[in-house]
Order: sequence, then structure tokens, then C-alpha cells
Amino acid sequence: MEKALVLIVGAGPSGLATAVCLGQLSIPYVIIEREDCTASLWRKHTYDRLKLHLAKEFCEMPHMPYPEDTPTYIPKIQFLRYMDDYVEHFNICPKFNSSVESCLYDDVQKYWVVTTHDQVNGMVSKYAARFLVVASGENSAGNIPSIPGLEDFSGHVIHSSSFRSADSYAAQRVLVVGCGNSGMEIAYDLSSHGANTSIVIRSPLHVMTKELIHMGMKLASWSLPVKFVDFILVVLAYLWFGNLSKYGIVRPNMGPLLLKAKTGRSAVIDVGTVELIKKGDIKVFGPISCIKGNVVEFDDGKESYFDAIVFATGYTSTANNWLKNGEDMMNKEGMPKKDFPNHWKGSNGLYCVGFARRGLSGIARDAKNVANDIKAFLDSMAPF
Repeated sequence: MEKALVLIVGAGPSGLATAVCLGQLSIPYVIIEREDCTASLWRKHTYDRLKLHLAKEFCEMPHMPYPEDTPTYIPKIQFLRYMDDYVEHFNICPKFNSSVESCLYDDVQKYWVVTTHDQVNGMVSKYAARFLVVASGENSAGNIPSIPGLEDFSGHVIHSSSFRSADSYAAQRVLVVGCGNSGMEIAYDLSSHGANTSIVIRSPLHVMTKELIHMGMKLASWSLPVKFVDFILVVLAYLWFGNLSKYGIVRPNMGPLLLKAKTGRSAVIDVGTVELIKKGDIKVFGPISCIKGNVVEFDDGKESYFDAIVFATGYTSTANNWLKNGEDMMNKEGMPKKDFPNHWKGSNGLYCVGFARRGLSGIARDAKNVANDIKAFLDSMAPF
């Protein structure tokens, strides 16, 4: 059994940030990753036109600023270049293709027993780790809801994690299920490339411009009351977009920043989708009742034929599939039981990074907290 003072599960931004913060404190670690690359969600499961929705100042990784010529809103390819530079600069060397089979805490030996499976050569390895950092992320597996008749749909069905571009959907009737940032951007991409596009909007949402959200985050950082900042944002969004309720887009009662803080639900950053909805180029439907062949029936009785369905219905955590003694930190959905900002620490040297639903800034905060907490513990204890 190989010893590891700190074992980090996941080499996405969360795991990489944790590795760097530990390294800055001269704390040794092992980082394992089930895929064959770092930041696999960004590389393999995001659409081509994606940009970071927040300004770069809110999206920096710990201990390395963006180059001066980086645009305010960073395209996917440029963000991945930054991540590659981050890995190289701090000499992070993940063990790739290593999927975690189980993590069990040994009460007698006082360490975590982590069993991994090498997906290339089939070898099974075991680690004894005093500290375990769950950095596999809140977006570990794509979620497709259960809909009556979906299994009989004869068209093309994908999750948004498999969507790259709209080029192959021209002239097709496509339904996008989900109205978050991914769903709204994919709908825009499809409509702009000649697809007959519809979108399912099931719940209230805030629609903002990136400039409005940037302004709101700036104002909030100056310690202005969040409710006051939200009031400003809602008024300005109404002046910019008008009354969207007649198009099927209803605002939540809670303001955009408070909603994000309380529930993790982000405002939609409009890329032009709203204008296409207003023009009728993108049709809006309510919740789906059932699917019969290629016909989708909706709760309000409407029906429509589709050639393809794209589910932009979010992701789920898979941590509970392999974490066997994390009940005090994780709930049954594999998310922290405690609310932000106290969510990141469990018992027996167990931590999580990247589960605060606060994007890259939340990841950076978690990673620093975890590294500092481990450092404080080590300074008070005998070496492992």
C-alpha cells in the first residue's frame, strides 16, 4: 500500500488548485484522475463557442494571474491554454486513467484506504492517505431526467456535455430541454445555424447581460447590501430586455445574486437568445408531459414533432459512488451537507473542493482553506 500524506481525487480546476495551494506550503500530495487529461470536463464535454460567463478577475486560479492580454471574457480554448500553463508552471503530475473504486476510513490506523483501478493496464492500487480531498466536482456526470416515452424517441438524443456545435443540425427540428446558460447558448447556436429550434423553460430565471453581472459583482465586492445590488440589476435588466413574461420567461422572486448565494442557481447571461425568442426564431415550451415517437407532448396540451433533443439539464456529483465514509460531509446527492462557507471540511481529514456552486472563485477559496487547514494540523502533530 502506497502512502500519501494528501490524496486528491480529480485533476480538474478543483484538484489542480488544491495541488498548487498544498505545494505552496510544501505539503506533498498525490493527485489521481479518471480521464487521460486535466480539466476533462472543459476539454471533452463543453461546446465549442463557450466562454467564461464571468469576468477574468473572478475566474483566476490560485497563485497565477492571467496574462495581461487575456480578454475580459475568456474563450474555452484560451482558458484551456491557461490551465495547461498552470499545470506546467507548478509541475503538477496527476496519475491519469485512475478511477477510484472506493475510499474507506480505517479507524484503527487513522488513515483513508483508497482503492484505484488503472483503466489502461487493469492494475489495482491502494493508497493510505492521512488526508483525502474530494475534488471530483459537482458536475461529474450528465443528468438526463426520466420522461415517459423517452426511450422510444426515434430521433437523436444527447446531453449537452456531448454537444460541440450546431453544424450537423441545420434544417432539423431540435428541442433543447433546460434554460440555464448551456441550454440558452445551445439554442442560440442551433437557431443561428439553421435549425428549427425550441427550448423548454420549466422554472423562473433571471436573464442578464455579462456587463450587468460584472457590475453587480463589483458592487457586491464593495460591501453594498446584496438586496440593494439585486434591485439595481433587476431594474436595469427590465429596461434592457423589457417584460419577458409574455415570451415564457418569468423572473424569480429572489434577486440574481441572492439566488446564486442561496441555491447555486446562476442568472442566464444572454448571448442573443432573448432576441431570437422575441422574433419567434426560437419557440418556448413549458414542461414536458410525455414523448410518443417523435412527438413531444407538453403539460399545457401542446404537441410538436422533433428530430433531435438536447438535454441541457445539468450534472450530478458521483462522489457517493466511491466515498464510503463521508456521511458527515456529503448528503445523499453527493453534495456538502453544510452551507457555504462551512461546506469544505468533514471529519478524519476529509475535505471537498469545488462543491460550493460558486465557480472558479469558489474553487480558489476552497483550495486555500483546505491547504491552510492541513498545514495547521500538521504543524500541531507528529509527521506521518
